[in-house]
Amino acid sequence: MKKYIFISPEGSTVAPNSSYEVNNMQVIGVVEDVTNENEALKKLLIENEWIIDAEFNIAKFICYEIY
Repeated sequence: MKKYIFISPEGSTVAPNSSYEVNNMQVIGVVEDVTNENEALKKLLIENEWIIDAEFNIAKFICYEIY
């Protein structure tokens, strides 16, 4: 079985020093025990309803297989 991490360019982060603008990616979640990326995305969304509630655009998600 495989393990995937999903990240998103959406959202924002505040730096400890508020005079700096921080542009980065956010980790949305890690999914384990799946066979492929599509299965991982489905499992991610089923197990984390907040993703849709927070209005993330899942088309912008970046997925990497991790080991």
